[in-house]
Amino acid sequence: MKHIINALVENKPGVLAHVAGMFAARGFNIDSLVVGRTEDPKLSRMTIVVVGDDKVLEQVRKQLAKIIPVVKVQDYVGKPVVARDLMLISVAAPPEKRPEIFPLIEMFRGRVVDIGNKSIMVEVSGPETKIEAFIETCKPYGIKSVARTGTIAMPRQGAGGRE
Repeated sequence: MKHIINALVENKPGVLAHVAGMFAARGFNIDSLVVGRTEDPKLSRMTIVVVGDDKVLEQVRKQLAKIIPVVKVQDYVGKPVVARDLMLISVAAPPEKRPEIFPLIEMFRGRVVDIGNKSIMVEVSGPETKIEAFIETCKPYGIKSVARTGTIAMPRQGAGGRE
């Protein structure tokens, strides 16, 4: 099962290496890891996506919580969250193919951020499934390169709402 773990950590050198080392020491592959400052400059939020069963992940959460610079740990499995990935993708797009490609970008709510002679760069954000679907849609045109952030997530604040 895929787990999205959120760790609020002190914003200081070495914390990322310590956390990543803890996962590696237990044989867990990190599917995605995103770290960024929070509203408090003394704290950063780590969003870690790992795959594993609940029993093993419970141990990982406990070990993570024992690391001194870790302030708080939450596992979002089974909880309502808003999760997003961000991707930049460069697609082969000679001028004669662009009228075909632009509607696809619009359909995925993407945004063209750079245009070259033979390619375009598109920014797409959303759930991981949307990102994967856009990549598949672009394959017939030729993908030159892809850069992705990994998943960020926060718990929903109330009932309903859009994802």
